[in-house]
Amino acid sequence: MKITIETIPHGDQRYPTAGDWMFDNDHLVIRVSDLGDWRYSMAVGLHEAVEALLCRNDGVDGRDVDAFDFAYQELHHMEPGDDPAAPYHRQHCFATAVERILIAALGVSWAEYEAAAENL
Repeated sequence: MKITIETIPHGDQRYPTAGDWMFDNDHLVIRVSDLGDWRYSMAVGLHEAVEALLCRNDGVDGRDVDAFDFAYQELHHMEPGDDPAAPYHRQHCFATAVERILIAALGVSWAEYEAAAENL
């Protein structure tokens, strides 16, 4: 398996999100909005990688994740994976735990990190 994490301009995302993942056969492609600090962008990237790998492991289809995310963005202004109705809620929660550990290990304030993502 190949995993690519790339930082892109926020306006180039498929929908308004800081991070997005998709599988192309055995290639996991992760696109992260440029948050102005490589630590922030890579924390989002790691979150996306963990979430995608857990979804693949648990049989959660990326198309179902996309369908939920795209529809959810039209109705709500919160992180779709935080909603217990999300087909990948459990995987998202584990990915957030890993993301929080990385942010702490990098010596970054979670509040500052979240603010950067919210200001996209």
